[in-house]
Parts: sequence; C-alpha cells; structure tokens
Amino acid sequence: MFRNTYDSDNTVFSPQGRLHQVEYALEAVKQGSAAVGLRSKTHAILLALKRSFGELASYQQKMYRIDDHVGIAIAGLTSDARVLSNFMRQQAMSSRMLFNRPAPVNRLVSAIADKAQVNTQEYGRRPYGVGLLVIGQDKQGPHLYEFSPSGNSYEYYAMSIGARSQSAKTYLEKHYESFSDCTLEELITHGLHALRETLQQDKELTINNTSIGIVGPASAHEQGVSAGGDFRILEGEIIEVYLQSMTPKETGDAPAAPAAPAAGAGDEDVQMAD
Repeated sequence: MFRNTYDSDNTVFSPQGRLHQVEYALEAVKQGSAAVGLRSKTHAILLALKRSFGELASYQQKMYRIDDHVGIAIAGLTSDARVLSNFMRQQAMSSRMLFNRPAPVNRLVSAIADKAQVNTQEYGRRPYGVGLLVIGQDKQGPHLYEFSPSGNSYEYYAMSIGARSQSAKTYLEKHYESFSDCTLEELITHGLHALRETLQQDKELTINNTSIGIVGPASAHEQGVSAGGDFRILEGEIIEVYLQSMTPKETGDAPAAPAAPAAGAGDEDVQMAD
C-alpha cells in the first residue's frame, strides 16, 4: 500500500467509501505469525505458530487465558493484544463479581469489538493492530470467534489469521464438514495440518514453536484437567504425541516442491519499540 490523500486520519472516508487507516491495521494482522482455530460438538481448539527473534531469544507468547472457559490466540501487535486481553479479563471478572456467573463468550467478544469500533470513529485514536481468535464454552457448547481491528466479529466453525493464513483456510474449507464429529485428537491433528500449511517450505512444526489451546473434556494424554474442561494451553513435551500423529507432508494433497529459504522478516508478530 502507498500513501494517499485520505489515509492521514482514521475518521476520513475516501471517495470509494474506505477507511485506509483501518485497512492498514488489517495489514498489521497479516504480518503476525499464523493462528488457527477449530471447533467440534464437544471441543474448541486454538493452534498458534510461535516465533523466536534470534538464537538467544525465547519464543513469543501467542495465547492468553482470559477465564476458566475462555482463551485467545493473537496475530499482530502483541502490545495491543495485551491491552485487549486485560480488558477481556476485567469484563470476565466483573461478570463473576456482579452476577456470580461466567461471562458469556459472545458478550466478551462484543465488548472488545465495541471498544475497537470507537478507535475507527473518533479523531486522535488509531485502530488496534491485532487480530484475535477467541474460543470458549457455555451451556450451548463450544464457540470460536474471530475479532478484527475494524470492530467486526464473527463466529466460525474454523478460521485462521496471520501470515499465509489463506493456505490454512484452504485446508480448513476442504475438511470443515468433518470437524463436528471429530474427537479431540482428530481435531488437533486437523489443526496441525492447517497450521503447517502456513510455514515456509524449509520449516517444520516442533514442540518449541507450536502452542495448542483447548476448551472441553480432557484427552487421554492430559492429566489434572477439571471435569468442565477449562481452557488450558499445551506447550513443550506434551504436544509431541500430537505432532507425531501428523501425516508426512510428502504424502499430503499437494507435495511441496523444493525451494530456497525465504526471508523471515515478515513472519514475526509486530513489536512496538520500548
């Protein structure tokens, strides 16, 4: 995108009816490393690709626990994600203190969508440069929502955001009809296959660069999970069994041709300078 006359302020419409600052914020989401979400009748899961900025750096956190029944995965500006996740936690805590009940998932998503919409309409503000995938469960079952900086939110059966997310969407669109009846293990395997589609051709999913978030009953590989299936984040050695269950990429639908490693400058989530 290039600078034009109508992109200096987020309150000015272009003659084509577009808000360029909002569109630039949507581009910031595409610069973040990928996140994938899926849901079945019993579970909703998130999978995220973590990035490290160097040999001496740790891997970046991509998932946040909001409440016992809600969690999020992010793509974009991590500093903006911290602000929104803290706001969601406040809303969840208020619901428990005032009404003695967990906050409905759709109400939490609507709250941050309303908060983001204000930044697209008032002068002197900028849109949030982060997209979220939100999973949760209530009496109706598991839910998966996407939040975007434009203030829009939608519920999905499966969704992906971040860099090269279109490749993951293609996989999800081919298989989403089977997700409803999948077990947790099958759902995670589908999610890992979709997440793998977003990788550069010289990269692989490992226990270090992959995070899995789950709401719903525990699998056979988990211990200490509550009966209600509270949100939990799986990282490290515990996800090795899921990675081993993946079908090798060479035998998949579209074998990848050898290619030179691409530059990784656009793969990391955008960071704000201190």
